[in-house]
Formats: sequence, structure tokens, C-alpha cells
Amino acid sequence: MSEPKNPITNAAALYASDPERADAVLFGRRGAPGPDGSRRGFLQGAGLAAMGAALGATIPFHRNMPAGVMPAGLGIAPAAAQTAAAAPAAAAGPQMLQISGKAPLINRGERPLNLESAETQLDDDVTPADKLFVRNNGNVPENLPQDPRGWKIRIDGEVNTPLELTLGELESRFPVFTARMVLECGGNGRSFFTPQARGNQWANGAAGCPEWTGVRLKDVLQAAGLKPSAVYTAHYGADPHLSGDPNRVTISRGVRIAKAMDENTMIALRMNGQPLPVLHGYPARLIVPGWAGSASQKWLNRIWIRDKPHDGPGMTGTSYRVPRTPMVPGARFDANTFVTVEDMPVRSILTNVANGTRLPAGARRVDLRGHAWAGERTVRAVHVSIDYGATWQAMEVAAPANKYAWQRWRGQVTLPSAGYFEIWYRATDSDGTQQPMVAGPWNPAGYGGNPISRVAVLAES
Repeated sequence: MSEPKNPITNAAALYASDPERADAVLFGRRGAPGPDGSRRGFLQGAGLAAMGAALGATIPFHRNMPAGVMPAGLGIAPAAAQTAAAAPAAAAGPQMLQISGKAPLINRGERPLNLESAETQLDDDVTPADKLFVRNNGNVPENLPQDPRGWKIRIDGEVNTPLELTLGELESRFPVFTARMVLECGGNGRSFFTPQARGNQWANGAAGCPEWTGVRLKDVLQAAGLKPSAVYTAHYGADPHLSGDPNRVTISRGVRIAKAMDENTMIALRMNGQPLPVLHGYPARLIVPGWAGSASQKWLNRIWIRDKPHDGPGMTGTSYRVPRTPMVPGARFDANTFVTVEDMPVRSILTNVANGTRLPAGARRVDLRGHAWAGERTVRAVHVSIDYGATWQAMEVAAPANKYAWQRWRGQVTLPSAGYFEIWYRATDSDGTQQPMVAGPWNPAGYGGNPISRVAVLAES
């Protein structure tokens, strides 16, 4: 097979299919294991000149560049690079979609509708509704009530007293509380897996931290009276199946009773002080903080308490499930050996510097800020590198506003010269688990992909 005539324009495909071959084809580089176990392949001569031309600048730390890793700035033309804190270049970035009530978001699919936030859209401590990602599994319900207070939620199954309560009754009968809590798609980070896993190719932006108001699920379940046989919840919503079949359930996930009884697990009625937007579950949804967002059922109308783990759509096969032991990509597998995804891994985002940022002539100091979170845990550290991981600098990390809120991090780096640099950033959780260098372990549906992230910065001379 002949090589593409202009391989730079096909860099992403080349690196995705065969990273080492991509290095050789594009830049004549062949990697070798370095002292830290990573593959390094020094660029020199024509290869270094080719990469510098592709990136639009000299590369001061080129000797540290890992082999078989596509440079973050590749494909962003120098003329399209942005000033600090600007949005990524449209010509080089993903396809955007703007719908009513939303800022332009990354289009990950329109049937069902799935939209991702860019990291630079997530700079607010409390994520605004228009910037929050959208994850749907079916169609958006129609003919929703204008007055949410009459919407009914049924609690049945392994309870002593089945209940059917309106939202008005929920608010009058149970204590209402407000908290900032991260909502994150279970597949966030899926695009970082090699080879590609199935599903929407989310980067880091299928997450946000709105302020939610509602009642504790625990209080409602206690009012219904859980039987000793109650071990799992099963959640149902009003979203129609894509097929149009009214008898088919779009998605029905659940959680262990212990998580359902968590003080922060909520039937949410408002987001950021306003009624829930329709795209985010109006008039009521669950918020199961720290866990995969698919458990936070939108358009909630029923919670069935079960005497065994739930087996609804989204709870079997490889759907929101990962293998107990590592598997070889593409190998045959037995889905019966998979376990349900529950809490989410540690992750960090950089919210004030976009990929392809161009610094004005002479500017060397870069202020950085972002957010980090870690499922059931907190974040104890965020580190940044500007020399491809050879050295790391600690950032300041603030405490969360409350449990399950993300944490603001900030700091500053100084570039040693003009040229092309990559800012790498990683978080470490309260258990000491650190974001890995690459996504893994691989699984068919791409859950748990949380490698270190990086953005390209070009400093003018």
C-alpha cells in the first residue's frame, strides 16, 4: 500500500492505527525504550525540521518527546493558533453544534443527541446550563408539563409501602438541600483509547459541576420502608426509545442500596436555582454523584427496588461494564466476567488555555487554571509539565465546595524560550492514584479513560 501523498493531513488516522509507523512515515523517527520505560526517539536533521514546520515553531524540548505519540499541536496551522484563553481553532477542531438554550458544543451525535463541552467552556466554578454536556440514549420526551409540581414518581418493589408522589409532595414532605456535584458521563475520555473503543468519542468534556437542588433519595426510600430483601435500585425515565416502540425501555440503570442511601444522592428538581432544563431531565432526575452519569436517570418517573442487581438496558453485556481482568484489544471475551462501572476515576481539565494558543512576542509566563475531581475521592494534587514529563511542577489545589464538587486548581509556568511547547497536566486523588500516561486498561466500550492531558502552546520570539 502506498503512503498518502500528504501524510501530515492524515496524522490523526496514522497515529490511531499504528503510532510507530506514523512516526516513521511522517518524521523518520524510530523509537527506542528510554530509562523510564517510555519510548523515546530523538528527532534530528530532516525529521526535526519536518516536525518543526508542521507545528509552526522550533521545539526546545524535542529530545524529551515520546515516540509514537501524536503531538498535540499537529494539524493546527500556525495561522490558526489562538491567543491565550481563546477558543480552539474552528478549522482544526471538532465539529460544533448550537441548539436553542445551548452554547456551541462539540457534536458527538444527533440521534440520539450527544454534545460535549470544550475544556475552555468549563472555567466556571458552577457550570452554567448552556455549557453543560448533553448525553441522551433515546429521544427527548415531548408534552412535558408546564407546571412540574404535578409530575409523579413511583417507588415500588421491595418496599413496605409503595409510593406515588408528585414533585410538589416531595418538596413539602422532605427536606430540600442544595449542593454542587459533578455529573460525568461514564464514557468520558473514551477517545483516548487505542485502538478505538465503541461509543461516542468523548474527550474530557462530558462532565460539569452544576448546583443541584432537590430531596435526598434516602429520605424517600425510608418513607417507603425498605424490606430486608432490598439490594438494588432500578431507574426509569420518560425518554422514548429511538425505535419509536412505546414498549421498549431506552435505558434503565440502578445502583446498590448503599449508594442510594448516600446523603448526597438526590432526586433533583432544580439546576443552578432554576427548573431543570428539558435536555437535562426536566421535571425531575436523579443525581448519583461520583458515579457514572448514566445512573442519574433523566425525566425520572419510577424507582423499582429490587432483591438482586438490576438487569435493565444499560446493565448487561458490555454496557457500562468492564472486564474483571485486563484483556487484549479485540480479543474474544465473556461478558459474564464483566463488572458494572460505578465510581469514576481521577481527572483534570485545563480551562483557560486552549490547544493551539499563541503567546505574543516575548511572553513567557503562562497562568494556568482548571478543575479536577475523583469520583468518590477528593483530589490532593495537580502537577504540570512543560518538558514532556521530564519534570513536574505542583499547582495549588483548593478544597471542594462540598463533597462531590470539583476542585479548582491554579498555578503558573515559565517557558524557557520561544518555540513549541506542550503543557501536560495530571491529578492525583486522595488514595494516591495518579492519572496514567496512557488510557487503560482497554475495554470494548471505552470506560475509565483518564490519561494525562496536554495542550499545545506556541511562544513567539
